Amino acid sequence: MDEEYDVIVLGTGLKECILSGLLSVDGLKVLHMDRNDYYGGASSSLNLTQLWKRFKGEDKPPENLGSSREFNVDMIPKFMMANGGLVRVLIHTDVTKYLNFKAVDGSFVYNKGKIYKVPATDVEALKSPLMGLFEKRRARKFFIYVQDYEASDPKSQEGLDLNQVTARQLISKYGLEDDTIDFIGHALALHLDDNYLDEPAKEFVEKMKLYAESLARFQGGSPYIYPLYGLGELPQAFARLSAVYGGTYMLNKPECKVEFDGDGKAIGVTSEGETAKCKKVVCDPSYLPDKVRKVGKVARAICIMSHPIPDTNDSHSAQVILPQKQLGRKSDMYLFCCSYAHNVAPKGKYIAFVTSEAETDQPESELKPGIDLLGPVDEIFYDMYDRLEPTNDHQVDGCFISKSYDATTHFETTVTDVIEMYSKITGKALDLSVDLSAASAATEG
Repeated sequence: MDEEYDVIVLGTGLKECILSGLLSVDGLKVLHMDRNDYYGGASSSLNLTQLWKRFKGEDKPPENLGSSREFNVDMIPKFMMANGGLVRVLIHTDVTKYLNFKAVDGSFVYNKGKIYKVPATDVEALKSPLMGLFEKRRARKFFIYVQDYEASDPKSQEGLDLNQVTARQLISKYGLEDDTIDFIGHALALHLDDNYLDEPAKEFVEKMKLYAESLARFQGGSPYIYPLYGLGELPQAFARLSAVYGGTYMLNKPECKVEFDGDGKAIGVTSEGETAKCKKVVCDPSYLPDKVRKVGKVARAICIMSHPIPDTNDSHSAQVILPQKQLGRKSDMYLFCCSYAHNVAPKGKYIAFVTSEAETDQPESELKPGIDLLGPVDEIFYDMYDRLEPTNDHQVDGCFISKSYDATTHFETTVTDVIEMYSKITGKALDLSVDLSAASAATEG
């Protein structure tokens, strides 16, 4: 193992695999190791027996749930925005050829105790029971403004400079009610809190456009897509890609100890008495625990059901966002549902997740508003994990550490972290101007 690598990547989580793929495609020599004997790290995909072992400490799930290996339960379930950053990265690396996507049936929002489809266009706004008659008209005008907005065309901006005008000022021009702002900001633009209201409106409008354009792309009920067999396919697809470019993957490598020189700069990784040299180390927080800090906790419930989430038009796959204000919380709650339609469970079975940034130490009571929306569940597991972020200076130690996965049920925040890490590692911006149609053929799954 005396070879020298440009980069050693530790952990085969989604972020690490995407980065390993991007760096390989750039021509860097990459060694990718994982202490586990399976792909995915914290974002692995478990069958039923593995799920039982992990959360119940036993490996005999009840037989009435069906065959264990027909379950692919993603530990970090996130849908992909059809035109979003992750799909662009997948096309950029050409990893799409190893994956089959299928559109997600529904995108919903919780408002005053009920679940509603998220209206994303002027036509849908007029039909949406979320709003009264006059509010529908106001929302329709706002949606038309957003649809027509082009950053490069001053005429479309109606005299507003969205780099100066805040989202709050833009919205007030259309006189929208608080509940409307709530669903637009959190379920359409996918902001995690309300800070965006006092920031320049450009990002807010662009996020709304991304949602509407993604929705239009597959004529489905949502802007999201998801791989058949779940996200567990992604790390393996990137491993195959890396091999094509001469990268090396090694699973089941115990310890994976990062070695530093006298100046504290990473110079290699040792496992089983052998050291591989490198210039840079990329890893998840678990490999360098003294270079990260805890910034929060995620509470989650994992449920197995025999029916779709009620009031979601029988969607076999769906996301429901519960905006924080609707629950009197500081952070949004998310419902994720997927099923046999995406080959993640046996026929007739559905997997549902309820996730949120934890504000207490009681996930059972804290997640109750989301769990109450699911109807009867066959099985439920509760879990909490720490959210960690790096504290190191990568320019000093050559270590690039990803953030833990947050509670969101879509990939937008994950991709932001990956793209920022890519720029730090390579010193250049990632070019994501790709032909989006390259991923559409696979979507007919």
